Amino acid sequence: MAGKTLSIRINDDYFKFLSSLAKEERADVSKKVRELVGLGRVMLAIEKYKNSEASLEKASKIAGVSISKMLDIFSEYGVRANLEYEDYLKGLKTLKKVW
Repeated sequence: MAGKTLSIRINDDYFKFLSSLAKEERADVSKKVRELVGLGRVMLAIEKYKNSEASLEKASKIAGVSISKMLDIFSEYGVRANLEYEDYLKGLKTLKKVW
């Protein structure tokens, strides 16, 4: 995986946690950091959606996944849709236009 290199400073507790986690899972620290950043994106997207700070589309972009995958994630985490009846009607009208 080609990517950018990022150098960060973290406190000793975080470093110990990351090192311990990597050792337990027989992985390197960089891999665990990437996994945690990915999970953090998902959690941030969920929180923003739950607090009505992000639409479904925006939440999926924050999480870095498709809208259908975001719906699966919401279901997995028990997140209820924050759509109003009018939103459903608008979606149906849009669907009729494209169909």
